[in-house]
Amino acid sequence: MTTIYLIRHAEAEGNLYRRVHGWYDSLITDNGYRQIAALEKRFRGISIDAVYSSDLFRTRTTARAVYVPKGLELHTDPGLRELKLGDWEDMTFGFVRHRFPQAMELFNRTDPAWEVPGGESFFQLGERVEEAVRRIARRHSGQTVALFSHGMAIRQFLGRVKNVPPEQWHSMPHGDNTAVSCLTWDGERFAIEFEMDNSHLSEDISTLARQAWWRKGGKAQDVNLWYAPLDQERDWTIYLEARRESWVLAYGAGVPFDREEALQNAGDNLSRTPWGVTLAFAGDQLAGVLELDPSRYAREKAGCIPFCWVAPQRRGQGLGIQLIGQAVAFYRPIGRNRLRLHCPAGNEAARRFFQKYGFTNVSGADSAGLLEKYIGYDQ
Repeated sequence: MTTIYLIRHAEAEGNLYRRVHGWYDSLITDNGYRQIAALEKRFRGISIDAVYSSDLFRTRTTARAVYVPKGLELHTDPGLRELKLGDWEDMTFGFVRHRFPQAMELFNRTDPAWEVPGGESFFQLGERVEEAVRRIARRHSGQTVALFSHGMAIRQFLGRVKNVPPEQWHSMPHGDNTAVSCLTWDGERFAIEFEMDNSHLSEDISTLARQAWWRKGGKAQDVNLWYAPLDQERDWTIYLEARRESWVLAYGAGVPFDREEALQNAGDNLSRTPWGVTLAFAGDQLAGVLELDPSRYAREKAGCIPFCWVAPQRRGQGLGIQLIGQAVAFYRPIGRNRLRLHCPAGNEAARRFFQKYGFTNVSGADSAGLLEKYIGYDQ
């Protein structure tokens, strides 16, 4: 009898930034590394003969919880990859819902009719993953193997093992990041011992525990943002009001706000890229403003964020990190491996937020507070 532990990857950027990541090669979050440490502790007393993962960074990194302490080699298999999401890759969930609402509803229901250009179907995903798991199981007959894969991939595979009909796919459970399922294989059939177990995670590091749709049994939706470039004929007032509100918050009403300088800098950034000033929306309501300057720090391969603002009525909802995710989505494809921004010393709330999500002070005693976050793959 072969024993197979099937494990979802740790929390990754798509989970945190609320972006569609299938074959997009996203990184593990800081919280994800805490989940990996908890997973390593869980497997400390379990004997494993071989470890496999999909060839994406987030699974290969999660697999370190098992293969490194046990002195094993990591084998990669692209058959264990997540659902290929084609044209949706690295779009925000908010944009997909805004632009393709019917397709998003089908996707969320795991409807077999769902499709996206350049992607694969739920049928194809299940077949691909089952083929990979069978191939690996045959290779390690009578042994115990740990396989690291992805949420939808594991869900569809387990659905095939349980013979869940397509019209019932929507009822299949979702697994937390690093959730563990265990199966046995007798050379022909799989049997599930347990599935989607996240008992090694405390509530404070569980990804699902922080998501409204899961906490409230699917009766609530998380706020997922979408973005549009600032319209220079219509939106300058929005930008200036955001800039002024942020200025007063950081420096107080007694320090004059330089409207012309703000307009000049924003205009320069818009001349470099249409995304130089980006508006963030929650549904049809303004939720934030993100300014990007691709010229500053370019020689250091860093991407500059001159301005990052969440609308007052949207603060406290955890949306600021989605703006950071949009900056990552802009800068990483053009070769930047770090984000940089200045956080005034007087804005303690903003400083705590950026430090929470991996920004560190690289300016020494500089009162302007130059903060930096690494976004490269060689971590």
